[in-house]
Amino acid sequence: MSENLNDLKAFVVIAQTGSFTKAAGQLGVSQSALSYTLKMLEQRLGVKLLNRTTRSVSPTQEGEQLLNDIEPLITGIEQKLYNLNEFRDYPRGRLRINGTELSLNFLLWEKLAKFSYEHPNIQLELTTDYTFSDIVKDRYDIGIRLGHHVDKDMIAVQVSDELQMITVASPDYLRTYGTPHIPEELHQHRCIGMRLPTHEQIMAWEFKNLEKNNEVVSLKPEFVMVVSHARLKVKAALDGLGITWLPKAMVESELINGELVTILEDRDISYSGYYMYYPARRESSLLFRLLIDALR
Repeated sequence: MSENLNDLKAFVVIAQTGSFTKAAGQLGVSQSALSYTLKMLEQRLGVKLLNRTTRSVSPTQEGEQLLNDIEPLITGIEQKLYNLNEFRDYPRGRLRINGTELSLNFLLWEKLAKFSYEHPNIQLELTTDYTFSDIVKDRYDIGIRLGHHVDKDMIAVQVSDELQMITVASPDYLRTYGTPHIPEELHQHRCIGMRLPTHEQIMAWEFKNLEKNNEVVSLKPEFVMVVSHARLKVKAALDGLGITWLPKAMVESELINGELVTILEDRDISYSGYYMYYPARRESSLLFRLLIDALR
């Protein structure tokens, strides 16, 4: 029975991810072994569960029905196994967390490191991601995103203060090119932007409009460099390549030591803080309660 249950779980993960490669990675098995497992399951059941092409995997009609029937059951079994931690002398297990680079690397790292030190039998798997991943489909336990990006059907717990955005440049850059005094003057400067993977769009910069009751306005300067990783924006600014716009939390040490300076301070805006979110069914898990308490 345990083997059959594992086979069914393998089918669920493949169907949810739409990929043997992704499913194999999540389950910790080889792709060939997973393919064999699914083949044997289909033979035992006598029906084809998945349509396979070179680019995608999708459930057949029979597979879709099976997925709808067993996914809640398997999720429930996994939750019961999580809850067994209540009866152990010390908690153990794995928590997969998906968050942005800023939330995991800057805002929450010290708390996560302390949690890992205090609970050595809990494995933390941290994934930095700029897209808004479906944590249920991608089988993450917890997501961490800005508050206004959290799905309404998730339980959300705030884990950071407001996120202040600032505009910075190196002293060398400002000595060479001058200092802009209003956002519109950024069009005459060298600016470092970032492309977001969700919609393949370059992120717009947002500022207060002092002439219109601090209404938020968006601006896209002519970027001389566009990156896909926020730390590259910091490096470019430190090297005097241009002006960039980013969260203050990412460059606090560089501001203190004078490597970077702020400009347009009266136009700075703030976003709501980061939230940890997860499905309601996870709330009773000891592992979740421990992590929630650690990140508050």
